[in-house]
Amino acid sequence: MEESDLRFLQVQRAAVADPARASEWAGKKLCWVPHEKDGFVAGSIKQETNDEVIVEICDTGKTVTISKDDVQKANPPKFDKVEDMSELTYLNEASVLHNLKERYFSSLIYTYSGLFCVVINPYKRLPIYSESLIEEFKGKKRHEMPPHIFAIADSAYRSMLQDREDQSILCTGESGAGKTENTKKVIQYLAHVAGATRSKGGPQVPATSPAKGELEHQLLQANPILEAFGNSKTVKNDNSSRFGKFIRINFDMSGYISGANIEFYLLEKSRTLRQAPDERSFHIFYQFLRGTSAAEKGKD
Repeated sequence: MEESDLRFLQVQRAAVADPARASEWAGKKLCWVPHEKDGFVAGSIKQETNDEVIVEICDTGKTVTISKDDVQKANPPKFDKVEDMSELTYLNEASVLHNLKERYFSSLIYTYSGLFCVVINPYKRLPIYSESLIEEFKGKKRHEMPPHIFAIADSAYRSMLQDREDQSILCTGESGAGKTENTKKVIQYLAHVAGATRSKGGPQVPATSPAKGELEHQLLQANPILEAFGNSKTVKNDNSSRFGKFIRINFDMSGYISGANIEFYLLEKSRTLRQAPDERSFHIFYQFLRGTSAAEKGKD
């Protein structure tokens, strides 16, 4: 795996485990307090009464008096940018948001939260989806590698082979969260791993079966067609899926893909007739126009 791949996946723990920062955290009694603009800001507890706490805001030095119920404990510095938030000593809203923010600004877009993998859309391309990286994740246990959608896909794939049971991966979130892109990365991973299984010592493919790699290729190439007819530009997302899809991938006993089907539901049909300001209809209409000449566009 190249250096550029690792840079976007791993935390330099030496920079986090700083004894001076740990001492500062213990001495200042750091905490989180609500803030109108930033959600929560770091503060240092100066005095406590029965129901209230006097807190000095770290960034501004301003002193505020707030209810004890509004104060949330801060975690020791060793937990900064932690890969699995279930490991936090204080698992509160402020600490979760802080950890996700710190990881995001370090281009660490994947973070575990127990059984879940939290993803924050970077709105830019990161070099963390190469075939060499897929090989690094293949067959590894989750704790052996940094958080990644490939680790989730590999866990489901290995569980399917070992337990001989169906597996499910659910990608959920608000518009623009990255559901579609991460679904494509899951398919990319499974197609690569299943193809490698077929090519390395797997049973001979019957003459009536699709050619080696054909199903995997078809599965990957279906996405542009689906997006053309079902995606459109919205205020939040230039490639927003305006429909839901359930993708079922079938594997044979050896672990390579034997078939697949996709079910669609809840297509936003009204978008063909009207769109909100600064939004568009489905991509396919603009793609049709892009392929026509000026003369054809001028016809009634």
